Amino acid sequence: MSNPNSSDALPRPGLHAAMLLVAAYTTLSLLTIVAIAVLSGVAPSLVTDEAWGRGIIVAATSILTLAFARRAQHGGDRALLRLRIVLVVILVAVVGVLLFLPLPGWMVAEQGVCGILLLAAAILAFRAAGPSNGK
Repeated sequence: MSNPNSSDALPRPGLHAAMLLVAAYTTLSLLTIVAIAVLSGVAPSLVTDEAWGRGIIVAATSILTLAFARRAQHGGDRALLRLRIVLVVILVAVVGVLLFLPLPGWMVAEQGVCGILLLAAAILAFRAAGPSNGK
């Protein structure tokens, strides 16, 4: 049995699109932090404490998700499983935030776009070839 995270793991080209979607999610999340900082100075009524908290959490988890997506794309079976789990957990969190956390309207829209990107990435990750049974 080979180490799923070793250099002999085969790349999964089918995960390239999922990785790009997660990269877009990460970029959007980081740009949201910039927007929150700018809006705090020029239009503070458009930024809440919840927006700051959610923005920072989303940006941090998006960076981790991107790392998982890159590892999964490069063939790690455990990384693919980790990516699948993280995508589902974050999707549930996005839905929960949209339903229960009072956010400014612009951030609700941003979270909706994040949810769409993550849903598409999750669909692709679950369609990708699974663990290499006995390779």
